[in-house]
Amino acid sequence: MSEYLTAREAASILRLHVKRVQALARAGKLPGARVGRKWLFPRDQLIGGLRRGGRVQEVAEVEISARNQLRGRVTAISLGGVMAEVRVQIGANEIVSVITRTSVERMGVKVGDEVVAVIKSTEVMIGKP
Repeated sequence: MSEYLTAREAASILRLHVKRVQALARAGKLPGARVGRKWLFPRDQLIGGLRRGGRVQEVAEVEISARNQLRGRVTAISLGGVMAEVRVQIGANEIVSVITRTSVERMGVKVGDEVVAVIKSTEVMIGKP
């Protein structure tokens, strides 16, 4: 018997927003079934659909044009109502990025996480591998 995942659990595995997972299921692009008011996803089919060449692919992995990408570790997060300040230690230096609170929560960024600071023009964005 297959283990079933909630939409939130499937979103976590796929690194997508829960609403996106539900939309993909409605469109028939993800294996899932609506039971009452909830979506359920068969774990083995969901993971099996991600497998390619014997390893699970990162669904949210993308190439970006910015060349200034610096790996570092999150040292502090200050959450505001809408925005968040994320401090990233890169070698002996520290970079501060101001991104939306929603982005911090969606990516699950925590103190101690390894992240990639992407510098483009005057903005510093954060990516979590």
